[in-house]
Amino acid sequence: MIEVYTDGASSGNPGSSGAGVYIKAHGDKHEFTFPLGNMSNHEAEFHAVLKALDMCAAYFPGEILSFRSDSRLVVDAVEEDFIKNLAYKPLLAAIHEKTSKFPYFFIKWIPEKQNLHADRLARQAILQARMEE
Repeated sequence: MIEVYTDGASSGNPGSSGAGVYIKAHGDKHEFTFPLGNMSNHEAEFHAVLKALDMCAAYFPGEILSFRSDSRLVVDAVEEDFIKNLAYKPLLAAIHEKTSKFPYFFIKWIPEKQNLHADRLARQAILQARMEE
């Protein structure tokens, strides 16, 4: 089973945003940063999950995925397959489409203090975006 920690962050809401993905797989640890451009914090959280799913598809196809996020909005939306805000519906649909390619996908909410690796990576992605501007 692959453990995946995701976090999205924005500097301003909306503002310059980034996603961080921290993966524990087969005794190894993998870190990814993704500058996301200008978006809200909630959008960045959804995009972090999408980026993590892309990494899992590329590096760990066919594996069982256990995701962790400190975003209640994202975790609840994925678990219940429902989101009130229409702007996030395409992101939720994309998550479900990507997760369907894996035998099992689990997502769990965790407190921010248990998601420090992904948080650090998301903030690093924001800094990368600023340097590229």
